Amino acid sequence: MAADSLFGVHGAALEVRSQRMGVLASNIANSSTPGFKARDIDFKSALASMERDAGQDGITAATGYRVPLQTSMDGNTVELNQEQTAFAENAVQYQTTLSFLNGRIGQITRALKGE
Repeated sequence: MAADSLFGVHGAALEVRSQRMGVLASNIANSSTPGFKARDIDFKSALASMERDAGQDGITAATGYRVPLQTSMDGNTVELNQEQTAFAENAVQYQTTLSFLNGRIGQITRALKGE
């Protein structure tokens, strides 16, 4: 694929980080829901699957349930501090990947203009 040679692994990384942000946001939103089981995406596994052209199936396969450090009486496994930290870290990594892609697009644009 031409996009793969232009952007390398960063396009797939952005997709995985975006999906992970949704999963983490769902965990945070359901922190008070009885019986809710916190999930997360194993970034390395999902990215490797995306590189093998597994697409969304690879991300789904890399999604699992978190094992809580302290169990809740109502069966909810969300640990809000852990989820908020993971969300913030993922957001920074997402922004970094996006910045790299924007820089790469700028380079390509300048090359096409002959600058």
